[in-house]
Amino acid sequence: MSDTCSHLDQITTPSASGDGCVECLATGGQWVHLRRCASCGHVGCCDSSPGTHATVHFRDTGHPVMQSYEPGEDWYWCYLDEVAFELPADGPSPSHPA
Repeated sequence: MSDTCSHLDQITTPSASGDGCVECLATGGQWVHLRRCASCGHVGCCDSSPGTHATVHFRDTGHPVMQSYEPGEDWYWCYLDEVAFELPADGPSPSHPA
């Protein structure tokens, strides 16, 4: 495990793929919390959710960094470095609107 994320260069601010977990919405599933892929904007559910679709997205694509997509939360998680972090605020947050 690293102390810092070595994949900051892969963080972009793409539009979110929707207002909820893409896979849960398609199958009628439910989620606990939402996560947005910092590479492509895919919105998936957290590991406390039955589908764990954010982690599935990482495994399928290799996109290493996700951001909490909960209102007011701006933290990130890097799957490869196994580290949580925040970035300095320098504009509107891509987190889910309240």
